[in-house]
Amino acid sequence: MSAAVLRVGTRGSALALAQSGMVADRIAGIAGCSVKLVRIRTEGDVNTGPLATIGGTGVFVTGVRAALLEGRVDVVVHSYKDLPTAPADGISLSAVPARENPFDALCARNRLTLGELPPGSTVGTGSPRRAAQLRTHRPDLQIVAIRGNVDTRLRKVTDGELDAVVLAAAGLNRLGRSDAISQILDTEVMLPAPAQGALAVETRAGAPAWFTAAVRALDDPAARAAVLAERVLLRDLEAGCSAPVGAFGQVTADTLTLQAVVVAPSGADEFRVRRGGPVAADGELGPAAAADLLDRGAAQLLGPR
Repeated sequence: MSAAVLRVGTRGSALALAQSGMVADRIAGIAGCSVKLVRIRTEGDVNTGPLATIGGTGVFVTGVRAALLEGRVDVVVHSYKDLPTAPADGISLSAVPARENPFDALCARNRLTLGELPPGSTVGTGSPRRAAQLRTHRPDLQIVAIRGNVDTRLRKVTDGELDAVVLAAAGLNRLGRSDAISQILDTEVMLPAPAQGALAVETRAGAPAWFTAAVRALDDPAARAAVLAERVLLRDLEAGCSAPVGAFGQVTADTLTLQAVVVAPSGADEFRVRRGGPVAADGELGPAAAADLLDRGAAQLLGPR
């Protein structure tokens, strides 16, 4: 199929293009085809309001999926954490490639760590989950709501507008900006968003085998299992991507361990669980952890469900 051109749909941000380009190149190498990145604008790109008020889960996804279903592109690549937890009709999750660093990163002036930031320091984030966990560990900090791409957020630190920002380590690594990281925040301080650091590669149901087979070759079973457990937890909590919920699944040999937390927006209260089981039970671990959290009273921190 050397004459074929595979159209890969992507958002137009620098991070989305880097992620999609990486996936497209790998598919091309396997399938022996040419690739073309097709940029698609989404509601999340156009509307600069807080994510929780402009639609939350799905604002970066709907337009890209529409292009796939309409046949304008053959494959789409998402940051997996942006996807709604419900399956999409007519679309197949064909691959979850090997996961990048799933944790959050502090990018601070003078390379300060979270513990070294002086009382009253300003820390920027657009994530209620990150804000809540920051308040739990450093209630003396001023949390500032921000949006924008990675460079825009980092510039707020270098220009002195903020003392630090918290970003996904995966995005920084994929953009070649890991030099901006002053500290990777471990799971005792901040559990990541469900599926953070993972990519989701989707195709239309029934798409031609010449490229779907190449897409499936990118699938990493350990990443898929860990992310499935995290997302099923999110689904069963009936919480969206903007909820103060953190989760991290980790595969070691034949065992899958899932840690999860629900945090009050103020940071004053939290519920944590840790569950383990065989990798083959990845679909069962999330519901069990969600039930534990709800039994302990986590629903009161999630708002209307």
